[in-house]
Amino acid sequence: MTMYAIYFNQQWVGDHPAEWYQTRVEPSSAVVREIDAAGALVFAGGLVEDRSEAFSADATSGTITITDGPYVETTEYLGGITIVDVPDLETAKMWAGKIAEGCGWPQEVREIK
Repeated sequence: MTMYAIYFNQQWVGDHPAEWYQTRVEPSSAVVREIDAAGALVFAGGLVEDRSEAFSADATSGTITITDGPYVETTEYLGGITIVDVPDLETAKMWAGKIAEGCGWPQEVREIK
């Protein structure tokens, strides 16, 4: 089995009214339940959108430094992630497609080494 990360950047979601987002809760939750029932779910969750709640850890200087906020200023940031453990790339693609359909926005897939 191989693990894959299926994720999206918050900016891919687009601008929608609050009512639209409510229509995505059940379809996206249903996909996560389906992945779980298939025995492929490792983890799934959305990230807090307020990046001021983020912090960074850096040990590249030889000393561990913990700072408030994201490590770098960026225009794009991770919005959510699902980790699946599946037998092949085709199965990972299938789950990514279902997640994209359930959420209503694109997903990217990368193998976890």
